[in-house]
Amino acid sequence: MRHTPYMVQPEYRIYEMNKRLQSRTEDSDNLWWDAFATEFFEDDATLTLSFCLEDGPKRYTIGRTLIPRYFSTVFEGGVTDLYYILKHSKESYHNSSITVDCDQCTMVTQHGKPMFTKVCTEGRLILEFTFDDLMRIKTWHFTIRQYRELVPRSILAMHAQDPQVLEQLSKNITRMGLTNFTLNYLRLCVILEPMQELMSRHKTYNLSPRDCLKTCLFQKWQRMVAPPAEPTRQPTTKRRKRKNSTSSTSNSSAGNNANSTNSKKKSAAANLSLSSQVPELGALQSCSLNPGRDGALCHSTAVTPTGQFKEKH
Repeated sequence: MRHTPYMVQPEYRIYEMNKRLQSRTEDSDNLWWDAFATEFFEDDATLTLSFCLEDGPKRYTIGRTLIPRYFSTVFEGGVTDLYYILKHSKESYHNSSITVDCDQCTMVTQHGKPMFTKVCTEGRLILEFTFDDLMRIKTWHFTIRQYRELVPRSILAMHAQDPQVLEQLSKNITRMGLTNFTLNYLRLCVILEPMQELMSRHKTYNLSPRDCLKTCLFQKWQRMVAPPAEPTRQPTTKRRKRKNSTSSTSNSSAGNNANSTNSKKKSAAANLSLSSQVPELGALQSCSLNPGRDGALCHSTAVTPTGQFKEKH
């Protein structure tokens, strides 16, 4: 169900999302998370996380169907509170979207277990909202630069005489601000994201997994072997010749007759001069662009007075 339309600032939508996350309870099920994603994310939205771990840089992109589960895994990893703080964000308006670029974004998570810790994950957040009444998120890209884990002094004072507890408090409970539950889910999404087509086909047509895989592979093979569509050619329009009046027609016909008579006289004179210059050859000559043995481009063919063909290269 689509919510009531309204028009607010894009940054205020993040504030509303923080309030909705704070209203989450322990009894919030998958339906609650689906409603949360429907309210703040478009149907074709994507969520991207970029960060660097010990084994190198990572980049995970998930689609709209996997976004609700991503937010739920954050709380399953021991987080009791989650909100985003945007400072000095820049907005740019386009025809159908609004882009919010915040270079100083902080994701704050409050952990209740394994110990009471506040984690501040800093990075750059780029959001693209649809420019309509609902103003939902179309693309979410969070690039993590650094993170800080803050432990209250009161807890350190309570266990000041216990070196084992102090050693446990000195260890990080997250990796780049993300819990192990969230990281394992992102790794799983690498497998789940390409399988969305199989899952939707199984849900729509009630086919077995093997049949779904066969049909998807067959359709992909058809798209690969299908010849590309030829661009449609526009038909050439022929211009009509303008008809002249009767007087101009008679004048032009008379002129054409005179010109044709003169051309016939000139061609006869040319033939006569050619035969008079070369009496042993006739007037039939042709030129070919095919090169001969010596590289010449032209050769001539002539008819002798006896009717035999004779070539000269």
